[in-house]
Amino acid sequence: MFSLEAQNVWEKIQKIEKSCAHLLNGGSAAVPLTPGRDVVVLDSKLHPPKLGFSKAEGQARMLHDLASIELQAMELGLRTLIEFPEAPAGFREELAAVTISEGVHLRLCLEGIQDLGFQWGHWPVHCALWEAVRGEDSLLDRILIVHRYLEGSGLDAGSYLLQRLDGVESGKGTHKIVAQINREEIDHVDFGSRWYHRICQLEGMDASQDFPRRMEALRWQLPKRMEKINRELRRKAGFSDDEIRHCELHRESILPAQQKPAGN
Repeated sequence: MFSLEAQNVWEKIQKIEKSCAHLLNGGSAAVPLTPGRDVVVLDSKLHPPKLGFSKAEGQARMLHDLASIELQAMELGLRTLIEFPEAPAGFREELAAVTISEGVHLRLCLEGIQDLGFQWGHWPVHCALWEAVRGEDSLLDRILIVHRYLEGSGLDAGSYLLQRLDGVESGKGTHKIVAQINREEIDHVDFGSRWYHRICQLEGMDASQDFPRRMEALRWQLPKRMEKINRELRRKAGFSDDEIRHCELHRESILPAQQKPAGN
């Protein structure tokens, strides 16, 4: 089992299954203030500019950013298993499977970076996803933040990346990696959608009323995501049309004035 403080990214991937098994079997672990890293961590505003996907470096940089996101998703899965031992057994078992899948996605990105002639750590990373959760989150808060908001935004971003890669002849290998991740992330988000509604029901709440209230209560905790909402993918991932509209309203509320749709 690896601790969240462990730094080596390959060690984290190697030990993820045993870590999940340990936690499912009643084991415990510590949650650090920040997870361990073997690369430079900087606020995303301080990261160097990005090149286009027509260059190998531009594709590698994109996969590097995606690897950082998949790493945080894997760590957040472990964190939820640690912090919510009382969650329904079915939820914890499914979450462990999702967490292991995030490790597979991380490996795909790291191998893709190497295939393009670069290495993990060539650029800095951020920990914005990890920083979006709090120790005082409820289980419903955590599901909404991680699996519906962050991973849902990842679906939107992934579809946009695939569109950009479609016209790049040298980007077929990168396209294949991003396509596989985006396709499998639909199930990850659907996991969050199903359990969000199920736990609302267990707690005697109407999920359709809870969702907008919880989104509003958590809005200052959520990282800003500018990608246009992909309605088709969101529906496949268990979002209702009303929930999609609330996500769109949230996005519009954080867009700079020059990026808002005409008429707003």
